[in-house]
Amino acid sequence: MPNETILCSGIIERIGFEDAKFKFNTQNETIELETPILNHNVGLKLLAKQLLDKETGILTSPDDISVVGHRVVHGGKHFSKTTEITEAVKEKIKALARLAPLHNPANLEGIEVAEKVFPNAKQVAVFDTAFHQTIPEYAYKYAIPNEFLDKYNIRLYGFHGTSHKYVSEKAIEFLGKKESKIITIHLGNGCSMTAIKNGKSIDHSLGFSPIGGLIMGTRCGDIDPSIIFYLNERLEYSLNDINTILQKKSGMLGLTGFSDLREIQDQASKGDKDCQLALQMNAYRIKKYIGSYATILNGLDAIVFTAGIGENSDVIRALVCEELDFLGIELDKEKNKMRTKGIRAIHQENSKVKILVIPTNEELEIAKQAMALFED
Repeated sequence: MPNETILCSGIIERIGFEDAKFKFNTQNETIELETPILNHNVGLKLLAKQLLDKETGILTSPDDISVVGHRVVHGGKHFSKTTEITEAVKEKIKALARLAPLHNPANLEGIEVAEKVFPNAKQVAVFDTAFHQTIPEYAYKYAIPNEFLDKYNIRLYGFHGTSHKYVSEKAIEFLGKKESKIITIHLGNGCSMTAIKNGKSIDHSLGFSPIGGLIMGTRCGDIDPSIIFYLNERLEYSLNDINTILQKKSGMLGLTGFSDLREIQDQASKGDKDCQLALQMNAYRIKKYIGSYATILNGLDAIVFTAGIGENSDVIRALVCEELDFLGIELDKEKNKMRTKGIRAIHQENSKVKILVIPTNEELEIAKQAMALFED
């Protein structure tokens, strides 16, 4: 930074499994390992070791790093902007873990490992909830007694804000107009959608925690709240059991036995009825939100697909865009199947609404925000 040169990139997949995959790329080297990575701590330590490897790493010393940026999912009411991490900040991130149990604990682990590996670097938190601070009160407030907002801050917060901010800015640049109405669709293991008017978030599919809205890898998305009482009172599941079911055993995993969409698409193509239905359900939920957000935006200039599934699954994009011509959304099937780098326009020439595939770059957005914190 600030010239945004990528020195290395990579990913750790299937954390918690014996056949986890570790991928590390530099300008001269590609390293791929299949090894047990049973939790985030193990994965982060493996990454740190690789960064400092004398032959294939990119660092000669931990002091080469001056700032480490961390994605933190839930900032609650405490954090509306990028923040330098202190012990007090870590305590608040830990306290918010009950609202984002799949994320904040892992985010905190990342911070604590980075503090040990890079003891002289400044640690910075970029919160997923920050971009959604512009959502108006009539959209973020729940129809429950006022005291729950006033005393306990129970409200819609929104997530994946770093991704939605990055791709919406790229879309506005592509459209060439600041006054714009855009729906961004972030589809990965976690999924969410944002209605964005003139660059500002005005509504979002995730709410108080990252469990509602769209159907996700292991999370249920929107359900009737009475189901929770039924599971507890009639079927005698404990609240902890119900939380585990809704967070870790539902979504695409609960519907198909698979949480990875690539496996689901493969099985669907072979005739698996559960997988075929799950894909249909997934797309149907997204379509419902498109209709809802097009209404509150009072029009639509573009929809944007991003993140792992949004960028790579032509199957999901085709199912989502099917029969939306009433809204002016018309997909070009051939363009949808093409794979090219950068922003891809996959709509028909006469489509009133642009359909864009924009690779998200949360890492770059985090780096920019982390640097900006210390520019003065």
